[in-house]
Amino acid sequence: MISRTANHHALNLALQGGGAHGAFTWGVLDALLEDSSCTFEGVSGTSAGAMNALCLAHGLMTGGRDGARETLARFWTSVAASSPFSAAGEGGAEVSQALKLMLQWTNHLSPEQLNPFDLNPLRDILGAQFDFARLRRDSPLKLFIAATHANSGKLRLFRNHELSVDTLLASACLPTIHRSIVIDGEPYWDGGYSANPAVFPLAYQCASPDILLVLLTPLRYAETPVSADDIRHRLLELSFNSTFLREMRMFAHLREEASTSWRSRWLPVGRLERRIGQLRFHAITADALLGELPAGSKLAVNLPFFEHLRDSGREHAQGWLDQHRHNFSAASTLNLGELFY
Repeated sequence: MISRTANHHALNLALQGGGAHGAFTWGVLDALLEDSSCTFEGVSGTSAGAMNALCLAHGLMTGGRDGARETLARFWTSVAASSPFSAAGEGGAEVSQALKLMLQWTNHLSPEQLNPFDLNPLRDILGAQFDFARLRRDSPLKLFIAATHANSGKLRLFRNHELSVDTLLASACLPTIHRSIVIDGEPYWDGGYSANPAVFPLAYQCASPDILLVLLTPLRYAETPVSADDIRHRLLELSFNSTFLREMRMFAHLREEASTSWRSRWLPVGRLERRIGQLRFHAITADALLGELPAGSKLAVNLPFFEHLRDSGREHAQGWLDQHRHNFSAASTLNLGELFY
């Protein structure tokens, strides 16, 4: 169903997952919230992107724009404080030796063996900081939280009325580290395996035509990995990004087809073609910054590193706003064909 109700000058946000790199999105959202010209309708998020989407919705619901900024800061500060592993490397971008050792054991032990008591600090943070009952009832945003059905690989999108601690944990469940999250008798893993993030609900279930992609995985890397460890990390990143790339290629193709229909008056133009033709795509990316970070930096959980990424996110978002604040609601600022074909 294509939605017809909402502010047509609002932004719909597509927020990628990326572990600790999600702090970059914290900074992007902080800058957008600081700018009164930006309003929001729908947010699609995966893993860390889902956490940022939750912070945005809950903060807007309880305290407006300032409340959303405070909620984002409180969440990421709490995540940093919950880590049992000390930071390593400049700015905390490197994971500690203790965490590296634990990750090596994931190649040999199941999550049940590594963590028999199923301890998960994120569960405690989500339960303490967010009123899920109120969010299900009063969220000011349309939320689309992605998870992957572990037994079929199918994408599952959890919407406002389904929000809970478990739906957010499912979106961020790396199966080599955490036990599967069971919801209504079905097991779920990280949403990145099936959508990172899902863009189609923003196109078909939101009225605003403006979709802003906040990307944490580089669209192109400067170098090819050589070491075995770097190759494994690159393969994981490519697998997490493949569904997103296919979806965006589909949108590029559909927009081309819709444009052809508009130019050829003798071709019938239906609701889907009109909607696709109306969509305006935008993106805030940081390929140079995130592509050059150490391979394991997505697991580097500490506040100085988070704040470094937040500040970079703010800088990138402010640059995008300075360039496009007055024209993003008139035309796409992203060339889909150039990037995704």
